[in-house]
Amino acid sequence: MAVSEQAPYEANWESLKRYTVPQWYEDAKFGIFIHWGVYAVPAFGNEWYPRSMYQEGSAEHKHHITRYGDVKSFGYKDFIPYFKAENWDPAYWARLFRESGARYVMPVAEHHDGFPMYDCSFTEWSSAKMGPKRDIVGDLMKAVRAEGMHFCVSSHRAEHWWFMHTTLDSDVYDPRYAGLYAPAQPEKSPVSEAHLEDWLARTCEMVDKYRPEVVWFDWWIEQPVFAPYLQEFAAYYYNRGLEWGQGVAINYKNEAFPVGAAVWDIERGQLADIRPYFWQTDTSVGKKSWGYIEDEDYKSTDELVDELVDIVSKNGCMLLNIGPRPDGTIPEEQEKILQEIGQWLRVNGEAVYEARPWKIYGEGPTEITAGSFGEAKSQPFTARDIRFTARDGFLYAICLDWPGEAVTVGSLAASSGLLEGSIRNVSLLGSRARLEWEQSPEGLKIRVPSEKPCDHAFVFKIELAKA
Repeated sequence: MAVSEQAPYEANWESLKRYTVPQWYEDAKFGIFIHWGVYAVPAFGNEWYPRSMYQEGSAEHKHHITRYGDVKSFGYKDFIPYFKAENWDPAYWARLFRESGARYVMPVAEHHDGFPMYDCSFTEWSSAKMGPKRDIVGDLMKAVRAEGMHFCVSSHRAEHWWFMHTTLDSDVYDPRYAGLYAPAQPEKSPVSEAHLEDWLARTCEMVDKYRPEVVWFDWWIEQPVFAPYLQEFAAYYYNRGLEWGQGVAINYKNEAFPVGAAVWDIERGQLADIRPYFWQTDTSVGKKSWGYIEDEDYKSTDELVDELVDIVSKNGCMLLNIGPRPDGTIPEEQEKILQEIGQWLRVNGEAVYEARPWKIYGEGPTEITAGSFGEAKSQPFTARDIRFTARDGFLYAICLDWPGEAVTVGSLAASSGLLEGSIRNVSLLGSRARLEWEQSPEGLKIRVPSEKPCDHAFVFKIELAKA
């Protein structure tokens, strides 16, 4: 793991807080997350099936017993031969992701289940040696970079300490399968040094093999025992990025890193206001699961576009997850959502990519339930909900629903004090119509064309004259 003697980052928080987010990441705004693994084979419940199937009384356990038999004779390992990826085309995936408007792509390299989707030298239980017998991460990396996108990975290895723990008579503690299931300890048991060293070694190996531009971690790295290992990894990774001449980032949840030392990630949630530090939401097209299940309930494209706009207006970016089938195909509903987001971004992308927050994030009656898992509590946005972004001297006012014949942007009243100069022109992205508008004491009043330029949020581009 040797790095340059001139490496500026050291394995302590004070040194790591000198980290700066790469510009490509702040500019990208939209990425694709991919939960794809053996858990797609049962396609039931969610991606925690490998744990839940061993929990007596759970819906997954009952389903498993009915369909596959008891968990001793047919365990999670027995799904691996059915995870074949026989129809997987990484080049097709990459083209779809590029057409969706995504600027970065992040497969789950190893989920809580302990089955790496890459060529991991620390175990025989991986996609490179079993199941599809392919280095999924490596093959996707080549395809993604060939399409000009940034490649990233996520690691959930930390959670594997306890994820497979069960009290049932099962195959989990059979020493023949320890390479997949172990440690399988109670969640509150002290984490062993061996697990921590294994976590560090695996994560550094991913960095060296695939040169990811973001490494994403789930919540369990916040355990205090991980702190020195996180510091060692972050210093190593940031210094490797400098050696490569490549801007890199780490995603974390809650308080696993100090503010400024990495990029904060909120799961299935948003913020109520602008955060001065760049941040990210990870969410999914599906409401029930991150991995593929047969009875998924999908979000609408309109809902996802509105989330994206709201997040960007508050200095964040959206990492949107899909869950492919075990054969490597992406469900048609998911493809359709990605294609429709891409259509919207082709019309309105200039208000998103490279944009930055304005003085205020926006206006409107709909309140956000801030924080992780808040999206399920949030209400749909209305035409009165407007979000602002700024780029290249232009201000963008984005209505999160069609405003009808006219819209008034109250924050842009001449008396508001927010504008440093006058307004020179107002246009609607995607429309050739010349707009009628005026500034009044109530706000910027815009007469809206009769024809919609797109199907979702609607972007008014405002040219400002310098004071």
